[in-house]
Amino acid sequence: MKLNRVAVTGMGAICGLGNSLDEVWANALAGKSGISTLERQNTEGWPVTFGGEVKNFKLSPELMDLKDQDRFDLFNHYALHSTDEALRQSKLLEAGYASEKIGIIFGTGLGGFPHIESNHKVFLEKGARRVSPFFIPSVIPNMPEGLISIKWGFRGINFAIASACASSAHALGLAATEIMLGRQDAMITGGTEGVITPFTIAGFASMKALSKRNEEPKRASRPYDVDRDGFVMGEGAGIIVLENYEKAKARGARIIAEVVGFGGSSDANHITAPHPEGLGAMICMQQTLDMARVPREEVGYINAHGTSTPLGDVAETGAIKKVFGEHAYKLAVSSTKSMTGHLLGAAGGLESIFCIKALETGMLPPTINLDKQDPECDLYYVPNKSERRDIRYALNNSFGFGGTNSSTLFKKADT
Repeated sequence: MKLNRVAVTGMGAICGLGNSLDEVWANALAGKSGISTLERQNTEGWPVTFGGEVKNFKLSPELMDLKDQDRFDLFNHYALHSTDEALRQSKLLEAGYASEKIGIIFGTGLGGFPHIESNHKVFLEKGARRVSPFFIPSVIPNMPEGLISIKWGFRGINFAIASACASSAHALGLAATEIMLGRQDAMITGGTEGVITPFTIAGFASMKALSKRNEEPKRASRPYDVDRDGFVMGEGAGIIVLENYEKAKARGARIIAEVVGFGGSSDANHITAPHPEGLGAMICMQQTLDMARVPREEVGYINAHGTSTPLGDVAETGAIKKVFGEHAYKLAVSSTKSMTGHLLGAAGGLESIFCIKALETGMLPPTINLDKQDPECDLYYVPNKSERRDIRYALNNSFGFGGTNSSTLFKKADT
């Protein structure tokens, strides 16, 4: 069976680096940190008081009525905002596809935690009758897809993926499959997350997973550095429009890049710790290369999972070396989580966008705060400054609790 090619025609992004794709990308190339002391809530007594918080954001009333905005949790807002940006870039609404041939698959790790916490407080203090009737619709993981399908009239396949920090990478792979098989002409995919809350901060901190550099938040996320002490929570969305390549070309769409392979695996090792030899990461990276039929020597850049945890960075580095052999020392690897923090279920969507922009512009985003490189992390991590490098293929890695793994390979657009 011949599979359809999959084109990327639009992208939208929001995170601590900015509220639009252009702003996020410009700040990433400048090596700026989007991590700061949290401002939306009183953090007194919190073990960690910083994160990759979105600043100065208000959803446009054109995307959701003001009276409805408080009824729907933050991850819905981010998804609507970045989907609108991606649709505008792709001009998908002008494509003329049948509504049932445009689908949506997003990933989210935790869903609507802010409203879970606020409604639970209401429940305890004022009783069951005071809980909002919008509570359940607001927090369920698939509500962003529902709101988007209603807003723009898309009637294709529509569901959510929840596989921890690999959620949006898995969503992208499944979305591409829908186009490859001819079931959909276009897919809106990626991920959204907005769970920087007292309860989630407390939970991750109790696991000793978070950095506690409260006095220097911009330097807290430091993948591959000997002084790394945990990840930094981030929030936002990374949304990508995929299309049947030939149909996108026929309608005159600007093709930014192509999805050529993806893979998934399980560590089968531990609920939170990676396999010490990176076995699951190796399997999904190799699956991705095999599906794409791309020699490993042609991959020029990896946007790594790179969370800034002591175990994870070493395990992923080892997996890259085992898959790519000597070529591992020739390709460039970077962790943009050093600037954005970890967007959890939305990480794969945003970091896939960084791969696509690297292919489009020939510029590689850096790993900042890499002052003293861990000897066990001995690859080239684009330290502290972006650099120009013409690459043809870029790989994204996203791994999650439970030992779930996903990799996606993107190809530079044909010229």
